[in-house]
Amino acid sequence: MNFTLKVWRQKDAKSAGRFETHEARDINPNMSFLEMLDVVNDGLSIKGESPISFDHDCREGICGTCSLVINGDPHGPTDGTTTCQLYMRSFQDGDVIVVEPWRVRAFPILRDLVTDRSAFDRIIQSGGFISVNTGQAPEANSVPVSHPQAEAAFDAAHCIGCGACAAVCKNGSPMLFVAAKVAHLNGLPQGQPERSERVMNMVRTLDAEGFGSCTHTTACEAVCPKHIPYELIVRLNREFIAASIHESLSHEPVAGGGAG
Repeated sequence: MNFTLKVWRQKDAKSAGRFETHEARDINPNMSFLEMLDVVNDGLSIKGESPISFDHDCREGICGTCSLVINGDPHGPTDGTTTCQLYMRSFQDGDVIVVEPWRVRAFPILRDLVTDRSAFDRIIQSGGFISVNTGQAPEANSVPVSHPQAEAAFDAAHCIGCGACAAVCKNGSPMLFVAAKVAHLNGLPQGQPERSERVMNMVRTLDAEGFGSCTHTTACEAVCPKHIPYELIVRLNREFIAASIHESLSHEPVAGGGAG
């Protein structure tokens, strides 16, 4: 199979970017998209040209670093896949393929197709923890967790933090990502002590990082490679309202208080 690639090239966040045209020749249809880029880079290196920079790690669809917009779709045209799981047989021989980085203000471009997604790390750090005693490991059944609770938490934990939700949102909102992380911990008994604090801290960090507000178009759900449902955003909004009320009440002076 042969393809024409129009790839975004950019030296760094401060430099102007541009599209470059490269040919991908004799591509095995069973190659992944990243393997195809490896072949193109081999050809560029042989010619003494700078290879295309792109991010990847596990190549098994679980790390979320292979963040590419392919023909306008985060992670490409195949439903429920990451870029590293996208195979060239999903395209037609002779196709023109446009490859871009995430277009999100809070994800500055480092080089070519590589973006700095450390904003997600800071969101998780602001609230992605629970209070536990760090001594001897507790007995397994000391904190009972119902089967529905466990299943719901595992479903939310499937989010790999790739950022596709923000990349497809016209406001650049990663609300689906935040909703999944909150639902994962707030749905378990171990996450209850920081429940309100977690919601407020993560949403405030999201705002501080420069992400936009949720558009409620459910585009995030459509492109999520792990099928995280939009309903988690609805639950996050309820959690945020409850946490805001709790915070407001906790800051009010106690009625009748003061020195006697």
